Amino acid sequence: MTLIREMSSGNEFVGFYLLREFEVKQTNGTPAKDYFDIVLCDASGQLPAKYWDVSPAEKSLFAPMGLVKVQGVVQLYREKLQIKVNRIRLAVEEDGVAIADFIKAAPIAAVDLVHTIQRTASEIADAELRGLVDYCLAKVGDKLSHYPAAKTHHHNYYSGLAYHTVRMLEIGEFICRQRPFLNADLLRAGILLHDIAKTEELTASLGIVSEYSLQGRLIGHIALASTWVTEAALKLGIPADSPKVVALQHLILSHHNLGEWGSPVQPQTAEAIALHYIDSLDAKLQMAEDALGALPEGESWTPMIRGLENKAIYRTAF
Repeated sequence: MTLIREMSSGNEFVGFYLLREFEVKQTNGTPAKDYFDIVLCDASGQLPAKYWDVSPAEKSLFAPMGLVKVQGVVQLYREKLQIKVNRIRLAVEEDGVAIADFIKAAPIAAVDLVHTIQRTASEIADAELRGLVDYCLAKVGDKLSHYPAAKTHHHNYYSGLAYHTVRMLEIGEFICRQRPFLNADLLRAGILLHDIAKTEELTASLGIVSEYSLQGRLIGHIALASTWVTEAALKLGIPADSPKVVALQHLILSHHNLGEWGSPVQPQTAEAIALHYIDSLDAKLQMAEDALGALPEGESWTPMIRGLENKAIYRTAF
């Protein structure tokens, strides 16, 4: 079977893939004809696809997150790869394929990532900060083990949120050793909670986001997480206006840095500055790593990456 990342223009293939996105649309012609606008994926990547010869019976057979067998050809459309599907059917039990084999996941086991997060939380020396973090982690429950960190930009796969958090903790530990004036407990707490409400902002299954929740659309993960800290403080008997609560909320509220990026305030403490740049560094390097990892052998430039100011990344080969 041809992996998505191995596909290049002109390739004809037959294989099993996950129907990550699926929508029935109509052509602009007269008469209008139905077609499938879909995204096929496997553990190596994803590609948009079109199936033009849709019969009336086929429209009700398919749905997102289903496994399908596809016969198709890879084409170049507006300088980007796209699959033209010639034949498609649902996978059946006799095919011997499982959805788990087609899901992209963090390179570290979810159980190990969650263990690192829980251990770090338990090592926060400040009892009040530790209590606030523990409350929010408990609120999330097992979603932490499988949720992605985003819909498209970065760490958008199974256990992506936990992986992003652990990588940030590693960077944070280095910076705290290099800059001992920083409040290490506060920075650890901010890292652990900065994206924790992605679990409510996004509706996801097997690490794939289907949509933003109502809370996600109307409130967003930044404001939600700040509210959770207030909720935790009230439950734990900590004054909601105490310096620790306010400092932690400031880290959460400012970690995107600018209003147009979703933060209502800019970083105004040293720990908040550190959190913003740790978050940005890990996210952007992951975008570059994922794009380079999906690059077919023999190619040197990735496609334009929206999260990197629409720049393409060059693969250094020496």
